[in-house]
Amino acid sequence: MSDKLRVGIIGLGFIGTRKHLEGLAQHKDRAEIVAFCDYEIDRAEKARAAHGSADSYACTDYKRVLADESIDVVHVCTWNANHCEITCAALEAGKHVLVEKPMAVTGADARKMRDTAERTGKKLSVGFQYRQRREYQFLRKLVDRGALGEIYAAKAHAVRRRGVPIWGVFTDKEKQGGGPLIDLGGHAIDIALWMMGNYDVASVTGVVNYKLADKPEGNMGGEWDPAAYEVEDSAFGFVTFKNGASLFVEASWALNVQDSRECCVTLCGTEAGADTIQDPDGGSDLVVTVNRAEGGELVKTRPEKGAAYFGAGGDAMTGFQYMGGLEAGLWIDAILNDTEPYVTADQAVVVTEILDAIYTSAAQGGKPVHFD
Repeated sequence: MSDKLRVGIIGLGFIGTRKHLEGLAQHKDRAEIVAFCDYEIDRAEKARAAHGSADSYACTDYKRVLADESIDVVHVCTWNANHCEITCAALEAGKHVLVEKPMAVTGADARKMRDTAERTGKKLSVGFQYRQRREYQFLRKLVDRGALGEIYAAKAHAVRRRGVPIWGVFTDKEKQGGGPLIDLGGHAIDIALWMMGNYDVASVTGVVNYKLADKPEGNMGGEWDPAAYEVEDSAFGFVTFKNGASLFVEASWALNVQDSRECCVTLCGTEAGADTIQDPDGGSDLVVTVNRAEGGELVKTRPEKGAAYFGAGGDAMTGFQYMGGLEAGLWIDAILNDTEPYVTADQAVVVTEILDAIYTSAAQGGKPVHFD
């Protein structure tokens, strides 16, 4: 393997192009995209024309990419249901793999992917790019220096008021494995666990609702087709950890609440608490609030916009480009320097196990799922 990685992208929908291709494009000195694979050849050819090199190619069969011995790294950005099969095949073919979230549809598949990576000696990571948000990098620094103390209770928020995605296969249960919980919930759970530093789950209880599929009015971006809506509209979970800590999970594309709260967290620690909300003034920023007792009073503080973690002068790139570029840089670093990925397979397995357990508990009438 040279100092410049050769990369193949499998799946060129929104995330494959807007995050992975444009993220890797910021690291042309260390990574070259040579294979563009999608079941729609026109989409693959378009991506190759925009980001390919002289010897790059487009194809519709991912097995061609895996058979290409010149490729070092594969990014898997397909339907959720295909993640395990393609990832394991890529690892067996000697490729390092960055797979989009969710890692897999089931905990068993996620463990299989991790175990395959360990057996083959290849690196495996999962696309939880929200760790790269400036707000969460700021909050992580507080956690690392102990400003919050022991985080013993948390909430993972992944709620939209009316934001059902009406493109792609998001509402197709067979291809995606679920709805907002598996789509949005994984990001919020990942942030919460990462901040808590706690991956030792004891039990999970879940509730899944199918209440609003036939009520598409007011949806952001247009009304969905009720006849094609096969997944849940909301899901809730309660996670207990072996040390007594707890995590509440809420995920919805459509919920009759006043405000959306997507990929946000609430953290309760022994020294202070912190939470994130979507900016009430609009835009894509999150508002971080730290609350604590000081000088005999209860106080709360917030970083200023345009300073601190938001960066002086702003950033011309979109959120996906920005986070994708940072994610790609850390991923390339891990491969070239032979270090542990920023998002480890072990961490991502636990996120998938929690998602799977919420669905399983709900299917069993709310019976808790106990972890070994």
